[in-house]
Amino acid sequence: MSLSKPNASAATRTKNRTPNDRTPASGMCSVCVDECPGYCEIGKSAFRASENLYPQPFGTITAGADKEYPVDFSHLNIMGSCVGAVGIEANSDKAIFENVNVEARLGKDKGIKLKLPIVIPGLGSTKVAKTHWDGLAIGSAISGTALTIGENVGGMDPNSKIENGKITHCPDIEYRVKTYQAWQKDGYGAIILQENVEDSRLGVIEYGVSKLGVQAVELKWGQGAKDIGGEVKIDNLDRAKMLRDRGYIVLPDPYDNAAASGFGKAFKEFERHSRVGMVSEEGFVKRVRELRKAGAKYVFLKTGAYRPADLARAIRYSSIAGIDVLTVDGAGGGTGMSPWHMMNEWGVPTLYISALTYNYAHKLATKGKYVPDIILAGGFAFEDDIFKAISLGAPYVKAVGMARSPLCAAHVGKILGEQIRSSSPDKGVMSFIESYGKTMEEVFVLASKAKRLFGTNGKEVPPGALGVYSYYQRLSQGLRQLMCGSRKFALEHLTRDDITTLTREAAEVTGIKYIMDIDSEAAEQILMGKENTTKAKTTVKAKPKSASKSKTAPKTKASGKNKGKK
Repeated sequence: MSLSKPNASAATRTKNRTPNDRTPASGMCSVCVDECPGYCEIGKSAFRASENLYPQPFGTITAGADKEYPVDFSHLNIMGSCVGAVGIEANSDKAIFENVNVEARLGKDKGIKLKLPIVIPGLGSTKVAKTHWDGLAIGSAISGTALTIGENVGGMDPNSKIENGKITHCPDIEYRVKTYQAWQKDGYGAIILQENVEDSRLGVIEYGVSKLGVQAVELKWGQGAKDIGGEVKIDNLDRAKMLRDRGYIVLPDPYDNAAASGFGKAFKEFERHSRVGMVSEEGFVKRVRELRKAGAKYVFLKTGAYRPADLARAIRYSSIAGIDVLTVDGAGGGTGMSPWHMMNEWGVPTLYISALTYNYAHKLATKGKYVPDIILAGGFAFEDDIFKAISLGAPYVKAVGMARSPLCAAHVGKILGEQIRSSSPDKGVMSFIESYGKTMEEVFVLASKAKRLFGTNGKEVPPGALGVYSYYQRLSQGLRQLMCGSRKFALEHLTRDDITTLTREAAEVTGIKYIMDIDSEAAEQILMGKENTTKAKTTVKAKPKSASKSKTAPKTKASGKNKGKK
């Protein structure tokens, strides 16, 4: 059985002439006929060449891989119980889901406070990120979650001022930072500024820290989470030359007369590419030290789905450098700026790399080494994903990274707002939305609450932000309900024993017990009338918010097998 779906995808706007009769390996129609004009990816590549490497229309969409991996997070199930309570009194009037604490703390000093354990990883210079920035920034800020300004924003801004090769002013970065900061409330959340190779050369982080008051910064290994993703298209010759002058790789070369003469005819967009990084322990530790010296309070690292040896490097180097947070992004996720086949066929899928992350972090911790807080990312969208990811990586994983799903919420919120406020009959609210009403307060169930909580000093939460806020509130309640069912009343109490695997293969990959084995010893004791009822009813008090900073795991063998017990 083929796990991939090659040669035809909505992402590349291609299809098979005979979709029900295709060769699994190549994805070609079983019979390729002369009269076909080229519907499939091979056919389209015959006349559009490398343009067809990327999801289309490039820059205005997000895309996620459609490859079906042998094992994924759906192979994990959440375990509940009908006895006890951890983190609250075992009392039916108190152990209710509304009392579950889903706040998280990040950083060596636990100074980054999140009302919900979500961080949006780097959304950089792409058009889709810029279009929906208000929704994402304001929605994240009022939700008390974190947001990352991704790579290349400074270099791509035509209004950036560069002196002696360094950025001294960037209106786009300034707008993104201040939009978030203006809506941040009660010290929750964080705006994080990321750098890649070009950003480092331009001094983007130093500018953000010294001029804009950014406290959290992020280094990024490689170019894009998929190794060579994160690219953009340029539909202006002068701008293509500007980016070439600023050190970017631009294809074709806008200074080539033959290429310039073909622009607007044979091709309508230039490709802007960045360089891949070259990682070394010495260079990484040095850069972290430089950022601390420049005034960065929190230093993050984001690494992609590289081979396992590189994940080991990321965890060990992060330990040596003493960074605050490590984000590990699995293959298959992303916002769609990588080549389509790279998104599907490259790297370590999310569940696999999440399991390896736990194994490597645990091995260091059992040797008494420092392990930074870890964020897992790669295709997460719902509350069960959050529960499973944090449980799988407990006690090292503190939050998850989401990008495509908040972007979707921001997009839908913005579209609905435009429809509600439109005076044009043909652009009004769609019929399936109209059943909820025709005003903001009727369509958005949390509009009135958001206005009451955040609409002060004449500020109004924009529809895109309302979309993100509403989506996050759904995730918050859903997560609290799942945790209540598992009798865990704070995120810090989630363990690997709170999940189980549905297949033997998933058990082998993750080290999480198979569903038929997970409670075998306890069940035997109960059946024999030897149940430890005292243990079953034990209540563990929730730790105070200023919880211990210790990162060291119990002194057990780091075999990757589940050691946690309720």
